[in-house]
Amino acid sequence: MVQREDLEFCLHQTLMKGGDFADVYYEHRQGNMLVCERGQVERQLTGLEQGVGVRLVNGGTAAYAFSNNLSRTGMAETAAVVRETFNGRNRVELPPISLVPPRYQLTVEKRPDTVSLSQKSKLILLADTAAREIDSRIRQVTVSYADTIQKVMLLNSDGEWTEDERVRTRLAINVVAAEGSKIQTGYESLGGFGGFEIMESSARLVADTARNAARRALQMLTARSAPAGLMPVILAGEAGGTMIHEACGHGLEADHVEHGISVYGDMMEQMVASPLISVVDDATLAGRYGSYHFDDEGIHGQSTVLIEQGRLVGFLYDRMTARRAGRQSTGNGRRESYQHRPVPRMSNTFIRPGTDDPAAIIKDTRQGILVKRMGGGQVNTVTGDFVFEVAEAYLIENGEIGPAIKGATLTGNGPEVLKRVERVGNDLGFSIGTCGKEGQGVPVGDAQPTLYIREMVVGGVDAAAE
Repeated sequence: MVQREDLEFCLHQTLMKGGDFADVYYEHRQGNMLVCERGQVERQLTGLEQGVGVRLVNGGTAAYAFSNNLSRTGMAETAAVVRETFNGRNRVELPPISLVPPRYQLTVEKRPDTVSLSQKSKLILLADTAAREIDSRIRQVTVSYADTIQKVMLLNSDGEWTEDERVRTRLAINVVAAEGSKIQTGYESLGGFGGFEIMESSARLVADTARNAARRALQMLTARSAPAGLMPVILAGEAGGTMIHEACGHGLEADHVEHGISVYGDMMEQMVASPLISVVDDATLAGRYGSYHFDDEGIHGQSTVLIEQGRLVGFLYDRMTARRAGRQSTGNGRRESYQHRPVPRMSNTFIRPGTDDPAAIIKDTRQGILVKRMGGGQVNTVTGDFVFEVAEAYLIENGEIGPAIKGATLTGNGPEVLKRVERVGNDLGFSIGTCGKEGQGVPVGDAQPTLYIREMVVGGVDAAAE
């Protein structure tokens, strides 16, 4: 690993011709993955990646370069690349470099690099067996386990020196069920900021996760076709916050606002949702997949309120967008690796719980659909329009959960749908994922309580047309 003095040398080299701001980002990432297929561990992947990224800001623009050559000569060459993009000015003298302590602690109880390969293999074989034992119609099970230990060191021209270690562990299970010509899939995952203790937190956690994936695949074999039309929709808390992340969160990232490609761009202080809805992005949550002590620009992770009781009150900023907007960064400058420049990204984004009992919300609904798992989708941040696939849903008939349905989609407009929320449950269900933006993927968490939406456009397949 490089030393602080090496990064300080690189920072001096970057600023030899001047500039308004500069930072040097060093990353050391160790990752492991195991994949189980056909009842045995088929693949083991181990990787080590390290390098440095250098940024120089002048006015409202920035130049960025990166390299995995961590010698002082290599760093000097990387610094020269960004330095030569600007016209020369007087050399800048750096202030003394001081270490910035974290404001809170995200704990790791059992580091994955202390866990043997046999223990990790046993874990994924347990998940494989649990899924296959459910039913003979389970034809294929794929279990993947991954852990990463990412060490980050960052120095900047304001004299700030930050260090962070991010340990994340994840398990994903994909199940294929078949009966005759019918084939359906089920997917479940678990994980978070932490070590192997996440997998050992409950004796039945991993097995139950696998069984849930298998159950979903089997259930879809006999599900009826989804209805189509405008109807009430209940999004269960266990569905996670996919909709709020996609249909709302991306539009609240400051670069989208700055470039005029966000439906929320000119709606600050306006009502953009029901008064029951408050949306928060919070990087400080213990154990959550999108958490961190510092973002990838050395800013403390924070809790940022975006929508307060239906009113738009904030956006997510990194240093550059905050600089141009005359704001403070919200600690959301994130990057996939040292090879990428930081941009505004979500961390853990969720709707605050309300006061309603989720069971009562269902009981009071005469007719509609209950969504328990969201699938993939597309969002237009300019208009706020979205369409999502539904992975698991049920009809609601006279306040009771009815038969499972398949082939459903949800279509709507982010602000309009949020304004139609009439009840908010007192639960909160998290999901994990990798969010893609500008070719970069970063770990995120998202969550929501149970939501009753007065009406949404549900796309389905007419039974008569099958």
